[in-house]
Amino acid sequence: MTTIRTVLAVASINNWFVHQLDVNNAFLHGDLCEDVYMKIPQGLEGIPVNKVCKLDKSLYGLKQASRKWYEKLSQFLTTIGYAQMPSDPTLFTKKDGSKFSTLLVYVDDIVLTGNDLAELTMVKNHLHTTFGIKDLGILKFFLGIEVAHSSGGITLCQRQYCLDLLTET
Repeated sequence: MTTIRTVLAVASINNWFVHQLDVNNAFLHGDLCEDVYMKIPQGLEGIPVNKVCKLDKSLYGLKQASRKWYEKLSQFLTTIGYAQMPSDPTLFTKKDGSKFSTLLVYVDDIVLTGNDLAELTMVKNHLHTTFGIKDLGILKFFLGIEVAHSSGGITLCQRQYCLDLLTET
């Protein structure tokens, strides 16, 4: 939570654009380095019952699916010029002259911010071409935090999160 608050504080102080992206079927993008086999799913006809399938790609439900997705995304971001921050491996930054942008990744959700809209658009296009993303526009909600933008800055609120907690108890 510290990283998202820090990123949003820097974005607010510098009046940067703050966008949110969602990666479609993120865990299916991971590449498997080891051999993984699965039973034939019920309802799949024409394959003998005693056979198994060897997976070429990651699959939801695999123990290593989230790790493989993260490795694939990290490698991709590095190839387009982003550096992974040692203090938080989910934060990636890129500086190109006066242009600066950051990506904060949480599983399949990405917060993208920076001072150059053309750079942010280029990153979105690369991500969409490679993984398929849904551009959710200006950041409004992330990790249970409501985000409100105004001329005075960015306001964070966890009202809905608190209400949900009260409902559960």
